[in-house]
Amino acid sequence: MVFSSLLFLFRFLPLALAAYYLAPKKLRNLILFLSSLIFYAWGEPVYVVLILFSTLLDYMTGRIAGYCRATGQMNKARLAVFVSAFTNLALLAFFKYADFFVQTLHSVCAVDLPAPGVALPIGISFYTFQTMSYTIDVYRGDAKVQKNLITFGAYVSLFPQLIAGPIVRFKSVCEQLDHRKESVDSFFYGIVRFTAGLGKKVLIANQIGAVWSEIAAIHTDHLTVLTAWIGIAAYALQIYFDFSGYSDMAIGLGSMFGFSFPENFDYPYESKTVTEFWRRWHISLGVWFREYVYIPLGGNQKGTGRQMINIAIVWFLTGLWHGAYWNFVLWGVYYGVLLVLEKFFLLRILQKLPAWCGHIYTILCTLIGMSLFSYQDMADGPGYLQALYFQGKAGWYDQQTLWLAVSNIGLFFIAAVGCTSLMKRLTLKKCLPASTKKGAAIRDAAAICYTAAIFAACLGMLVNSSYNPFLYFRF
Repeated sequence: MVFSSLLFLFRFLPLALAAYYLAPKKLRNLILFLSSLIFYAWGEPVYVVLILFSTLLDYMTGRIAGYCRATGQMNKARLAVFVSAFTNLALLAFFKYADFFVQTLHSVCAVDLPAPGVALPIGISFYTFQTMSYTIDVYRGDAKVQKNLITFGAYVSLFPQLIAGPIVRFKSVCEQLDHRKESVDSFFYGIVRFTAGLGKKVLIANQIGAVWSEIAAIHTDHLTVLTAWIGIAAYALQIYFDFSGYSDMAIGLGSMFGFSFPENFDYPYESKTVTEFWRRWHISLGVWFREYVYIPLGGNQKGTGRQMINIAIVWFLTGLWHGAYWNFVLWGVYYGVLLVLEKFFLLRILQKLPAWCGHIYTILCTLIGMSLFSYQDMADGPGYLQALYFQGKAGWYDQQTLWLAVSNIGLFFIAAVGCTSLMKRLTLKKCLPASTKKGAAIRDAAAICYTAAIFAACLGMLVNSSYNPFLYFRF
């Protein structure tokens, strides 16, 4: 089940909200837990067992780690953390990387082993990181032990962000799990935020994604340089609106149920350096790797050489986290090298240049990164890259290039403006003054009209659409 479907919008969500708000407060976590399991089981009923196992595992290891820490038995607490991390990572490795590992062995060592052919459980990369962070934070003393299994289960399986994040660490919502306060204002904000994300997905990501699909399907013998670049630009915009749209919808749904989830995107395409870009893109994943990998490895506290190694490790793992394909590993290495270069000399150069130079540099680096990231969507990835960088067999442009550019210029313009904070700044500054009661009323009326218009437009698209999953479901 996906958020951008009529089934979710008109059946599951209304029923879940009704059951939640009609139930006594002490039963609301149970309603959330059961609703989330139904939501997940709708698409993959078998793998509900996996979520339940992860929930029980980290509930128990968290209880053990908390007790051992309180009684001064730190060795046993560390053992509990080890059991949690090892088991979670072993499950992730088996379900996500077993086929990749076997295929790599076959290619490199000519080892003839049958691939397990195990289907990838949706969202496993996200909820695995969440459950691991709980036990680690309890061990560190950063989070309280959750003694209610149902409440902990609601945290692990919470359907608004179960499939594709943001990755919500337990310590950031532990108080909300037990003492959140639902309100009309938070519910209204949730509707507006959810609808904004729905519009990003249905009205922009799906439409510009169709441009990318059309170009990716062109045989590379007939692909011109400019067509290839139009395709990569379309993919970069599609993945931004698709993923940030999902994050907006998750944050909005959380707000409807009284939760405040962390932001996951902060207009990354406005960045002036690659370092800044990764502080604004998929923020929750970056924070997770910093808190649980980079800093424990020593961060920047053990000398320049060690810091470079730590950055390389983090970005190798970041690439591998995104998928069991070598293009993702290469993508991670590419960004690791860029960030090391910026750290040690490029940032000093960029700071002396006009801001627009930094913007162009960052966008160009991002598009190159997207060309590596999109390998698995291409029939002939290396051939596409050849057309992109070395002028393929079809030359620089042709009639198809011009047709693609002209017919989609409006869509690209809307997407380019929409991925910046321009409209937000103009709206807050000139259209929605909320310092007075009249201004607040104008703001609320405008938000209602905007939400209704976006929702109606999305419904018009969804009525005749087919299944349209979010891109990050595969990760």
